[in-house]
Amino acid sequence: MEQELEKHVYRIQGFTCANCAKKFETNVRELDGVRDAAVNFGASKLTVYGHTTIEELEKAGAFEQLKLVPDGQKAEEVKIPSWKKHGNVIISALFVALGWAFLSVFGEEHFFTVGAFALAIIIGGYRVFTAGLKNLVRFQFDMRTLMTVAIIGAAAIGEWSEGATVVILFAISEVLESYSMDKARQSIRSLMEIAPKQALIRRNGEEFSIPVEDIAIDDVMIVKPGQKIAMDGVVIKGISTVNQAAITGESVPVEKASDDEVFAGTLNEEGLLEVRVTKRVEDTTISKIIHLVEEAQGERAPSQAFVDRFAKYYTPVIIFIALVVAIVPPLLFGADWGKWIYQGLAILVVGCPCALVISTPVAIVTAIGNAARHGVLIKGGIHLEETGAIEAIAFDKTGTLTKGTPEVTDLIVYTNEEQALRIAAVLENNSQHPLASAIMKKAEESNVFIGNVTVKEFHSVTGKGIKGQIDGKEYAVGSPGMFRQWNENLMTGEINQTIERLQHEGKTVMVVGTEERIESLIAVADTIRENSPSVLEKLRKLNIRRIIMLTGDNEQTARGIGKQIGVQEVKAELLPGDKLRYIKQLRRQHKHVAMVGDGVNDAPALAAATVGVAMGGAGTDTALETADVVLMGDDLRKLPFTISLSRKALAIIKQNISFSLMIKLIALLLVIPGWLTLWIAIFADMGATLIVTLNGLRLLKVKG
Repeated sequence: MEQELEKHVYRIQGFTCANCAKKFETNVRELDGVRDAAVNFGASKLTVYGHTTIEELEKAGAFEQLKLVPDGQKAEEVKIPSWKKHGNVIISALFVALGWAFLSVFGEEHFFTVGAFALAIIIGGYRVFTAGLKNLVRFQFDMRTLMTVAIIGAAAIGEWSEGATVVILFAISEVLESYSMDKARQSIRSLMEIAPKQALIRRNGEEFSIPVEDIAIDDVMIVKPGQKIAMDGVVIKGISTVNQAAITGESVPVEKASDDEVFAGTLNEEGLLEVRVTKRVEDTTISKIIHLVEEAQGERAPSQAFVDRFAKYYTPVIIFIALVVAIVPPLLFGADWGKWIYQGLAILVVGCPCALVISTPVAIVTAIGNAARHGVLIKGGIHLEETGAIEAIAFDKTGTLTKGTPEVTDLIVYTNEEQALRIAAVLENNSQHPLASAIMKKAEESNVFIGNVTVKEFHSVTGKGIKGQIDGKEYAVGSPGMFRQWNENLMTGEINQTIERLQHEGKTVMVVGTEERIESLIAVADTIRENSPSVLEKLRKLNIRRIIMLTGDNEQTARGIGKQIGVQEVKAELLPGDKLRYIKQLRRQHKHVAMVGDGVNDAPALAAATVGVAMGGAGTDTALETADVVLMGDDLRKLPFTISLSRKALAIIKQNISFSLMIKLIALLLVIPGWLTLWIAIFADMGATLIVTLNGLRLLKVKG
């Protein structure tokens, strides 16, 4: 349906609370021409399926005075002074202060006292009342409905001072909630402002500055020292160091020369670079990051889904309890009507689910935004929570625990060296296997010329090697196992001993030869990442119960590398399908399992894991699309940080939900002895909202 319908995305300005976002979404869905709508409160975005106008949308959000602009269009931010923006709250507070002054001088029922409090209620609560009364007519019960009934009820029974104080404290809590969500969203705003809006372009020998929206693919962009790069591209001229911290989280600048990739939003530090643009502005890596983070902030985590379901039934139950408390004691036991109506009104105030509703979104938005600033993409609240609960982690070896750039370490020849290397290079020239590049590099270094040699009937034997005809003779490059199956008499005792020795050293051994004889053995080793052992040690300190290395290498080679890195559990000689089956098996043993890979070859295993973590997402579309968590800088050290941040977020979410419910329960228990007052009720509600919000914002301080 989403593909068939016209889709429009808008940025929203003016949200003050999560409940308001939900109400706005409902209002938009009821508009003529709109088939569906979704509000992302964390990112302040609206997606509309169907057709309507901005005027109609702003009418639907008139209760919050919302302003909308189409996504991609720069919003005109009018700086409104705080005194003007919150003028009604300030004036209301002044009348409350005046009311208390009159109360001490003239008494509670004097015209001046009541007048001051009444004006405070009207000025400070006007927006709450208009929304609350409309909701009441429609039988929609949210926090504004509860507040409206409670304040009108307080005025009706002569509790003007407490009614006015409730209004001003509720208004202040809304301002604080709005401020805290803006603070949490700031990480996204800072990302959006990273890339320049204009760039210096050379076309037809002329240089001129144009907006990034007008830059086309293959345009040549001139980037001077100290300037930020405006578009993704490839360096065609110049040498410089580029600070990529904004994209990858790397603190150390990276050297860039011809044919190197550069990203929009990164800083050119030293030299002059000429860059050929490879992506349009909406497709740049930074644009994709912003889009993914915003979508992630809008996704509901399991705890948030629970809170939403709970709040749906919680509010009507609170209204029912308030009604019972207000009516039953006077009717059945002859208690004072004024006292128990007052208690019922206090229950309405304390029952506002503000703190409960905001408890999860503020933590999720803050955590995901903080992770993005440190070069980690967490693609949704559900993945944030799952990462925090990880018990076992499976690592792909090549390109994850190792650099993925294998080198030939040993060449043992049984015939002619140049001939053996030439055959291997000719065959591997047709292969896409990661080890092929190592053999090609060795042949180039040894000045072995492969010319225009034609390979006939070339084919690969999955997971074992390659075969092909050269000058009418069938040759193969592959694992010792493949040659044993081909002709078991080829593998003599001496050759087997050599293979075993090399494999014990953590090297992958490839055999080159024909069905009649072995030409040579080529030993290749992948370079271990310097930080792999320390990262695994940190993960153990985080109480990860099992760490496993998965690889297609043979058993002995895999164990040799595992020993160097510090992995005790190694699963070797695995095809892609085997890795997938192993992850499924691991999930049966442990509820929460992560798979860490490069996001390309490991896509099925990444998808099967509870959390798929891809390495090196910057510029890699596959990694950005397939994984749940992406380490942008190809830096394994971000993994312990991500798990720590997720666990902290999980703990804060649980703390917030527990605290919100506990405060409500304690306040409601005060009804039994008749001790609950409007003062206690509003402080319980506002105080809880403020505490859970500040608690969520602590996630901004978690460092990478």
